[in-house]
Amino acid sequence: MTRIARSKISRLLYAILAYVSLGIGLVAIVIPGLPTTEFILLATWAATRSSPRLSAWLENHRLFGPILRNWRDGKVIQRRAKVSATLSMLLCAGVMLTFLEHHWPVYLAIAGMALGNLWIWSRPESPRATCDSQAQQS
Repeated sequence: MTRIARSKISRLLYAILAYVSLGIGLVAIVIPGLPTTEFILLATWAATRSSPRLSAWLENHRLFGPILRNWRDGKVIQRRAKVSATLSMLLCAGVMLTFLEHHWPVYLAIAGMALGNLWIWSRPESPRATCDSQAQQS
């Protein structure tokens, strides 16, 4: 477990980061293409350094808690979350290609989503898969 920052200014900055990241993560739930999990992970990381109360709330949340425990226990992303992220990115890419002029920022955004998607699919889907792969490497 990470310890809380000692100075008041550090705790304040971590708290601001935690709450802003949480806010963006909550908005991202309803906006396709905006990553939810990454902002919730960042919020949790910052909360562990600034606010035990917020950290506990996130860890015990019915939606975020299992995701955070999976991540902490082996960098696991469940298949359902992978599929959801992929569909969200495809929808966002389709909207961008349909409604925006096809200039380099659109292609750069789609390339970023594709790289993010590759990374997401490279993560294990269960803690057991993580243990198995670690045992095979030994």
